[in-house]
Amino acid sequence: MISGRLHVCCSCPSPDHVSTCLFIYWRSSASTSESWFRVPRFVFDHVNGGLSELVIFCCCRASLTDPEAGAVFVGSSKMALKVLTALDHARTQYYHFKAIMIAGMGLFTDSYDLFCIAPVMKLIGRIYYGDARADKPGVTPPAVASAMVAVALAGTVTGQLVFGFLGDRIGRRRMYGLSLLLMVAGSFASGFSICRTRGCVLTSLCLFRFLLGIGIGGDYPLSATIMSEFANKRTRGSFIAAVFSMQGFGILASSAVTMAITAAFNRATEGGDAGPLHTPESADLVWRIILMVGALPAGLTFYWRIAMPETARFTALVELDVMKATADMGKVLGDLDVHNFAEDAEALRRSPQPRPPSYGLLSRQFLRRHGRNLFACAMAWFLVDIPYYSSTLFQSQIYQPFFPRPEHVNAYQDAYNVAKFQAIIAVASTIPGYFATVYFIERVGRRRIQMMGFFFMGLFLFALAGPYDKYWNHHTNYGYIVLYALTFFFSNFGPNTTTFIVPAELFPARFRSTCHGISGAAGKVGAIIGAIGFLWASQARNKEDAASGWKPGIGMMNALIILAGVCMIGAVHTYLFTPETKMRSLEENEGGGSQDADSHEDVNGEGIKYSTPSPRSVQPLVGQSPLQSPA
Repeated sequence: MISGRLHVCCSCPSPDHVSTCLFIYWRSSASTSESWFRVPRFVFDHVNGGLSELVIFCCCRASLTDPEAGAVFVGSSKMALKVLTALDHARTQYYHFKAIMIAGMGLFTDSYDLFCIAPVMKLIGRIYYGDARADKPGVTPPAVASAMVAVALAGTVTGQLVFGFLGDRIGRRRMYGLSLLLMVAGSFASGFSICRTRGCVLTSLCLFRFLLGIGIGGDYPLSATIMSEFANKRTRGSFIAAVFSMQGFGILASSAVTMAITAAFNRATEGGDAGPLHTPESADLVWRIILMVGALPAGLTFYWRIAMPETARFTALVELDVMKATADMGKVLGDLDVHNFAEDAEALRRSPQPRPPSYGLLSRQFLRRHGRNLFACAMAWFLVDIPYYSSTLFQSQIYQPFFPRPEHVNAYQDAYNVAKFQAIIAVASTIPGYFATVYFIERVGRRRIQMMGFFFMGLFLFALAGPYDKYWNHHTNYGYIVLYALTFFFSNFGPNTTTFIVPAELFPARFRSTCHGISGAAGKVGAIIGAIGFLWASQARNKEDAASGWKPGIGMMNALIILAGVCMIGAVHTYLFTPETKMRSLEENEGGGSQDADSHEDVNGEGIKYSTPSPRSVQPLVGQSPLQSPA
């Protein structure tokens, strides 16, 4: 039993009149804090039960309350709701896997639409920039290709900020369907880009890809938040990683669709006028079909998205509707005993409702409580996306020795080879990296995987950079490809995945989607720097050696050294700022720090675990980061 002292309760002059009070003020005898916590009486009435004892303890130790607001609404905040505890300890069941597929299809569509643009730009270059008098096929100018990438990423930044904010204000489920509709509309509209003239097609394509980017950006915070709030705490990291791993299959699908369509059109035009220097008009249909197919997987999951219930944490902690949260979870979790929670929920509904914490996102109180965590998430995502999206620096060099040069193949074959190369990389490094994260994240922890990933990315980039000018530039062999693949593997078995997971676990329910959106938006700013800035900067320093259409840069070796340095900064940043969140409830994570588990009893008398401080908390590689604010 946890000892504590009672103080003046509600309108009662003495703590002896507890039985007549709606609320009591309580403080743990072990606490060094001078704060008293206001607790609903029905919680105190059940203090002999394991859960309520745990609730009061967590309110005190993890600072999960808001004394400044004048009340601790344990009934609808944090660990006090039995339904939330039941979710944290629910067994893995069918609905969890269904949620992975529903949420994962959004990430699947995201990667399909973002990665199919490379072969599409090959076709557009042949169609709209070809010159019958030239001895080489048409190529999309660097400025146009950069603009096409930039508008999609800019739309993603916008979508993450807007949908992240609205997900906390309107609801995750309501905004989830809207983001999917934007993706479907953006994909179809991109294929139906207006006109047949070059300027008109490219302008409309940029507009529709910006719209598509907004839908893609909106899917990031909503998918991560929904999965984190549905999952139990034992497998939450693996479930969110599984959702994110659908990106790898999206890349594979975009390559497969591109290869199938281009191969079909190439066979249909055999013996016709298709050649390295002549592109048939049917090629203008190919890239449109490729883009429109991206709408199919998203459209197929639309019904299941709108049929999903709102997450229990949003309904209970933000909308303050405990009974609805209990009923919604009872519909999807087969082993959730709704009647077990009905009595307390009904008592809470009849009692006066104290106001929840009222501080805002831009307040000093938010900055003091969650500012360090938001900085940790946003900066880590920013740092990883710079080298991750700059991977296009190496692709052309790897591509050339193993595939025919563009002037020796027609448009269909050129796009087919680019898609084939992307499929090989996805199978060899991208998808295995995702799978490794799914398997190890609950065993090793988010923080150590993120540090390890940053470190090895930097190590392999240094290995590419050091001898680049003297060796790799003229000897692109299998060793070069292995280093390239390992860089991709450790980005996915590392920060590219963990930066998607951690922001969905660290913040209160009413800020969770917003903070994830802010972190993701910071990452996509880094992506713009990596995909466009470094692509230009990596050009040769001499104008004569720079590729056609490009201005002189700092050289590939210097660009790779800077990217490797960025990765090492990411490892140090993770060590200093990122907390560990594995095997802890979302409500515990808000208090910061890493904790070990001690056994207690749940509401049904079965063994559960709750967190108490441990000496391991101060070990940097295991738990709390050296600069993490104390709970």
